[in-house]
Amino acid sequence: MTDNKKDAAVAFLKMASSGDVREAYAKFVGEGFRHHNPYFEGSADSLQAGMEENARQNPDKALEVKRVIAEGDLVVVHAYVRHKPDDLGAALVHIFRFENGRIVELWDLGQPVLEESPNQYGMF
Repeated sequence: MTDNKKDAAVAFLKMASSGDVREAYAKFVGEGFRHHNPYFEGSADSLQAGMEENARQNPDKALEVKRVIAEGDLVVVHAYVRHKPDDLGAALVHIFRFENGRIVELWDLGQPVLEESPNQYGMF
């Protein structure tokens, strides 16, 4: 079941980032979904609307999954996203909580990629 949750979390992010937001929600989000993104009210509808607007504004958005970790009912996805092809983008971490094979809770954190950084290992 852990691999299924990992696959579901990655598929949800890829579908949502490519503009298939409604389909991603229909396929993967469970009843009573809530999220912790501070820029939106905590319901599924609020975040879904924000994701749809972001997809409209950024039709060339690219999401590259770097690593996926699962433990129990939690899945963590570390990814690199660019809203436009020439953007430096950002590192994202999404934490999903699953119940009965569906996403019921989501946390997301982001950090912009810097043009110059003193860290020789990079963000990924």
